[in-house]
Amino acid sequence: MSASFSFFLLFALAYLVAPVTLVWGWMMWFNQPKLRTVTSILALCGFVLASVSALLAVLTIALALVIGFKYYDPVLMRIFGIGALLSLAASVFGFGGIWKASSLRWHSPVAGLATLAFWVVSMAGE
Repeated sequence: MSASFSFFLLFALAYLVAPVTLVWGWMMWFNQPKLRTVTSILALCGFVLASVSALLAVLTIALALVIGFKYYDPVLMRIFGIGALLSLAASVFGFGGIWKASSLRWHSPVAGLATLAFWVVSMAGE
């Protein structure tokens, strides 16, 4: 797999799949009955973590537009690390929730991986 194709795939995950999956997942969660199984709770935890990671990304972009960041700014590097850890945790919880049917069964791991792709693309751009 070429480097340009890999970057294109990560970029598509970060900027197309992540927002669609997050919006679609929240719509599914609000409109379907809530299961109280271990796997559905794991999926919900993963989805919430992915959503927090995406919110951190949006706030970071807004902050960058308002105040700007220097090259390799320590605050920005810390934000990258926190965002990546949130997304990684979201992926782990999300994969824990795929074993039984729930409204977020597939949305959770996909959202976790897609937000992780955003942080990887952002770190590569620094």
